[in-house]
This record gives sequence, C-alpha cells and structure tokens, in this order.
Amino acid sequence: MTKTLMVQGTSSGAGKTTLVTALCRIFVDKGYRVAPFKSQNMSSYSYQGNGFEISRAQAIQAIAARTEISPHTNPIMLKPLGNYKSEVFVMGRRYKKMHADEYYKRFALTKGLDIAKKSLDHLRARHDLVIMEGAGSPAEINMQKYDIANMKMAKYCSSPVILVSDIDKGGTFASMVGTLELLGPDRKFVKGYVINKFRGDPRILRPGLEFLENKTGRPVFGTIPLLRFDIPEEDSLHANPKQVSFTTRYVKLLDKEIEHLSRVVKSNLNMKAIGDLLK
Repeated sequence: MTKTLMVQGTSSGAGKTTLVTALCRIFVDKGYRVAPFKSQNMSSYSYQGNGFEISRAQAIQAIAARTEISPHTNPIMLKPLGNYKSEVFVMGRRYKKMHADEYYKRFALTKGLDIAKKSLDHLRARHDLVIMEGAGSPAEINMQKYDIANMKMAKYCSSPVILVSDIDKGGTFASMVGTLELLGPDRKFVKGYVINKFRGDPRILRPGLEFLENKTGRPVFGTIPLLRFDIPEEDSLHANPKQVSFTTRYVKLLDKEIEHLSRVVKSNLNMKAIGDLLK
C-alpha cells in the first residue's frame, strides 16, 4: 500500500522544499520507489520537459527521488505577472491568465482540486511513497478555505504532516504553537516538528524543544543546521534567484549537492521516528 508523507511550514521560506528534496533522496536510498508532489506552486522559474512545464523545485525533487520528472509532480503552477494576476499552467501546459480572485473563487476548489487529487492518485499508484510539499503556511485564516496545497491534500490521503520552521528568522516556538492552534481539528495530522537553519550549539535549544513537546504533545524530529549548498531556492524569497539550465553536466553537479544535503539532514533527524510515521 502506497504511503504518503507531507512537509508543511510555518511560513514561506521555512525549508519545505529543501526538506522534501532531502527526504526524497533518503527514502529512495532505503529502497522505496519515491515521488515528490506539490499540488500548486507559484514560481517564475520552471523546468521545461518534453511538451510540459512545471516548477523547477519539483523537477529537482524528482531528481533527488531518482524518478521521472512529470507534470503529475506539480499539476498546477502559477507564474506571477503582477497586479494579482498569474499565468496558470495545468498539467504542464498553459491554461489561461487569471486574477487571484478568479483563480481562488472559480478554479481552485473545483477544477484545481480535482486535478490535484487525480495527479496524486496517479503517483500513488506507481510509487511506494509520495512525499508532498505544502505551500506557505497552512494556518493563513484568510486563505484556508481556498488552500489546495496544504491540509486538503493531507486530509485527502490521511497523510502524516511534519511541520518545519526557520529558526534563523526568529519566532519559531511561537509560530509552531500558533500554527497548530489555528489549524483547529486538522492539527491531528501534524505528527511532529523540524527546526531548520539553526546556528550554534543545539544544546542551547533544549529548553525550547522540551517546552514545545510538552505544550503540544508532539516530538521534535530534529534540528537542521544552517547549510550552504548549491541548489536553487524558490524565487519568491530572493531578488536575484539563480537561473539554471538542466544540462547533463548540471544535473550531475546537482546530484552531488543533493547527496551532501541528504547526508546532513539524515544525520540531524530522527529518521526512525519519521519512518515510523509510514507504518
């Protein structure tokens, strides 16, 4: 039976994409047939395959999982055009330009959600494990109704959720507790936390981790140090994101970076506890 695991974040830039990339490599190395999945991604930078175009983040995650780069890994991509408008790609093909209001009120919960579910089902039928990535935060009150990238997907396949937060920005413990509180009944899907981008001695965090676990009844699976690696990040977080061409040479270099990332992440997470989520 196919398993699913979802990574959500307390904010954009928390480290969801990086963690999913690492987990894809870690689990494929364990012998799983793994696929990444993000139902909806907003990005100006994409991967262009044979007749399709998807977010490059999911293309890189597919490389990490050593699986096919497919439109099913990112069935909906939004390329921002400004003034609250985006060019919408559906299954890797241009669909239409839409204003945010039209997209969320007329597309997301109808055609969009249906497409996302069908793509997830497609991947689940062909893999042992699908590692899903959420978008932004699942606790944005004004957007929860229309959010097809976070809890609606976790609920659809009863997936355990790992919540990740960027401690380098500050406010991690408040955002973890606050996110869980604002999720309401959906908080039951959140099984634990990952602290990302930590500088210094992890022992300093011990009182905070103990508080978080005691307050919420959920474990911290690990603390990932602030890393330097040459893997493109989401363009929404940087004024000058790295542009790449997926040549054979670049993919080989990228694979080495993924190996480095996965080794560091694996050594800093309780992989046994994360693996137990799949039982």
